[in-house]
Amino acid sequence: MGYDRLKVAITGAGAISQFHLKGWQAQQGVEIVAICDPDQSKAEQQAEAFGIPEVFTDMVQMLDATRPDAVDIITPVGSHAPLVRLAADRGVHVMCQKPMTPTVAEAEALIGDVGERVRFMIHENYRFRPHYAELAQRMAAGQVGRLRHARLTVRASAVLDYPGKQPFLLGRQPYLADFRRLLVFEVLIHHLDALRAILGEMRVESATLDRMNPTLKGEDVALIQLRSDDGALVVIDADIAAPGHPPLPADRLELLGETDTLIYDRDRITLLSSPDDVSLHDLAANYQACFTGAVTDFTEGLRSGRAFQTDRLDNLKTLRLMEDIYRAAGVAI
Repeated sequence: MGYDRLKVAITGAGAISQFHLKGWQAQQGVEIVAICDPDQSKAEQQAEAFGIPEVFTDMVQMLDATRPDAVDIITPVGSHAPLVRLAADRGVHVMCQKPMTPTVAEAEALIGDVGERVRFMIHENYRFRPHYAELAQRMAAGQVGRLRHARLTVRASAVLDYPGKQPFLLGRQPYLADFRRLLVFEVLIHHLDALRAILGEMRVESATLDRMNPTLKGEDVALIQLRSDDGALVVIDADIAAPGHPPLPADRLELLGETDTLIYDRDRITLLSSPDDVSLHDLAANYQACFTGAVTDFTEGLRSGRAFQTDRLDNLKTLRLMEDIYRAAGVAI
């Protein structure tokens, strides 16, 4: 608690780190003291771009040399658990990129090892997207009455584009081609967390996974059926190998209640009883806003002592949904 002047170190200088760093720059009373990456040139590039004074290639050396209050871990999922443990051993609070770990069992072990020694939040940012946050607020206000049915449609050309074009996601993160669990593990885990924030807890009833891009090892298509604790039927229809669609996932969420219907479609939210009252969103701005929102939640949580929205225990529920989908689809964990 306190931290009027919060010292933060950054681990990982890959493509996503720029959005984290912009989020940190937006905070008051925060000093980014160092950045590290095994590729020193990447760390140096981000240090120059964001005015970070020290560069390292090893997180332990960075933490021991700079003694930050917190570390933001922005590295591949397989490295998360050991890096979180190293930070906790030094009493450094942690924000860690999603997914927390490759499996629920590993997450439970990590949470048990960290215990209450430090604060530990997962950077799961979709619930901080302004359009999803607005949907959560409007549902909490009862705008559709009792929810009976929700349908989320996700489309992107992220892993399969027109012939001769490099798919966006595989160009940015080529290692994803080797993920044996891809769409649900890497992309829909965001949507599952956002749906939990909007609808409450859910359970998986059925799931079918498919692959349109034959060069991938994991799935790029999913049809999932869930049931909310309040009894609403929730359907997710997702395809990120859809040529001609935007490179980043474009979402449509229909929320059908007993008294009205609320629809989010790409950049607008409409309550069907008031079709002329449209809430418009700048999706490019919202993309950065969700990173900044997650960083703000972590910063304010450290200062106030309140729970993080995506605290490690809350995020464990999202991980369990993800694994339950694979089990329902017959995929080994």
